Amino acid sequence: MKRNILRCDRPTDTYPISLTGTACALRCAHCNGVYLRHMHSLDDALARGPLNSALVSGGCASSGEVPVSERQFVQLAELRARGTRLNWHVGFAPPESLRHIVPLADAVSFDIIGDRATAREVYGLDKGVEDYLAAYDQLRALVPTVAHITIGLRGGVLSGEYAALQALAERQVDQLVMLVLIPTAETKYADVAPPLINEVLAFIIKARTSLPDARLYLGCMRPSGNYRALLDTAAVHAGVDVIVNSHKDALTQARALGFSIEVATACCILN
Repeated sequence: MKRNILRCDRPTDTYPISLTGTACALRCAHCNGVYLRHMHSLDDALARGPLNSALVSGGCASSGEVPVSERQFVQLAELRARGTRLNWHVGFAPPESLRHIVPLADAVSFDIIGDRATAREVYGLDKGVEDYLAAYDQLRALVPTVAHITIGLRGGVLSGEYAALQALAERQVDQLVMLVLIPTAETKYADVAPPLINEVLAFIIKARTSLPDARLYLGCMRPSGNYRALLDTAAVHAGVDVIVNSHKDALTQARALGFSIEVATACCILN
């Protein structure tokens, strides 16, 4: 992969859909349903007319899956028949759901949690890295699936991220999306600090050396403001290939280093 090109994604053409409205059984420590409030229903999506792409997400059931009703599968089939590309969040989807999801998915985004303690504290799920990897392996055998790792997910502290990365390196995955905890109001982690920028950069550098041929993304979920300016600029040097909603300082730095800038307007793994 050429390293003299930086892609800047602005996912304005991807319509965010929640299959559960604002409902979520898990009420995770980093989200608590807050991010579901800014998403739309399938009825809204169908009423808008042609859509280039959509993110199919929602709150989780207690099992960790994002539930999909029979009616919603029919609606999603109609949406895709119109030419809308679909990136899914499925969680721990059971086989009976996957049979319906796979034909309707252009891509699946799947979070890898590297240790059981993080899964318990953040999601309330008794799942270890082996459970996440088993689900990930099952998914990628059926549909294009891109692993996501949230750096500092456990209240701003790294806990299992390197174990998740090692497992993905052993699989020599060709794409990895890296996110960073955003301390969010009305959540358990509202008052924590995000991970130190140097910790995030060290992880990105390790990902680059562990996955030399993979496309590395700095994804949309990361702190804004000065934190983003510093992180994004340093991430250019660290070897990321794609930055979603990049800070202008990072683009200035990239151009100064001789990078060509490409722009895409869908959810990052759909571009």
